[in-house]
Amino acid sequence: MKQIVILSGKGGTGKTTVTASFAALAQNAVLVDADVDAADLHLLLKPENTETHEFSSGQEATIDPERCTACGICRDLCRFDAIDEDFRVDPFACEGCGLCASQCPEGAAVMRPTLSGHWFRSQSEYGPFIHAKLGIAAENSGKLVAVVREEARNDAEAQNRDLILIDGPPGVGCPVIASITGCDLAFVVTEPTKSGLHDLERVVGLAKHFKIPAFATVNKADLDEEMAGKIETACHKNGVKTLGRIPFDPAAVKSVVAGARLVEYSSGAAAMAIRDIWRKLSYELELLDAP
Repeated sequence: MKQIVILSGKGGTGKTTVTASFAALAQNAVLVDADVDAADLHLLLKPENTETHEFSSGQEATIDPERCTACGICRDLCRFDAIDEDFRVDPFACEGCGLCASQCPEGAAVMRPTLSGHWFRSQSEYGPFIHAKLGIAAENSGKLVAVVREEARNDAEAQNRDLILIDGPPGVGCPVIASITGCDLAFVVTEPTKSGLHDLERVVGLAKHFKIPAFATVNKADLDEEMAGKIETACHKNGVKTLGRIPFDPAAVKSVVAGARLVEYSSGAAAMAIRDIWRKLSYELELLDAP
């Protein structure tokens, strides 16, 4: 079983559009949306949800009013001002440190698991699809990514699927680290801008740190040929092989509006470029097993 993660270093590069097309081109794959803070791959895959599971991460304090004597110890100790004058806990201010629960003489303050979001098992036209939604202002997105990836591995093993295709989050933070660790190959989609170059270099550095082979493409490359060339030069210097350019194509926007996969919606230049890139990426994945 192989795992490919598609990354971008920043939002808005067309990563999810490319991933959705890869999903349509791949065979025998389990699909994953690891962007748990703002998942949107489901808008293009249109899966049917079969299971919904709660995700709990961390704890928050609650105070039992029947046991509370209003002694004030918890309020005096709380550094986050999470307990009001009526000894009610503000869940948005509570950091879950547990100090109030450990020092309450009446045992009125207790710690309870926090519901941080949900993860879903769905079925798409292209195979099993595991995705998630982190709650508003909830933390531990990296842990939720780990849960989603573990469930994807379970499905791949149970159904004898030989590929896990992961739509990773933007940036280089905790959820990206949770998305890339243990993968066999990282594919970076960037754009021909200075920020695209900067963020590509950051995410490539992350892949190097975890010793994961990285490949790249420049999306909408013809909007700035000079910058696209600089990005490809930077990739070469960092040992990252570019697998081709994706030209700007109005059909890409139209496919997103239609909720369709670009390679099925259009036979234009961008769709054909993505097909060619997928062929090259599949070949690179096969080479990983070569002696």
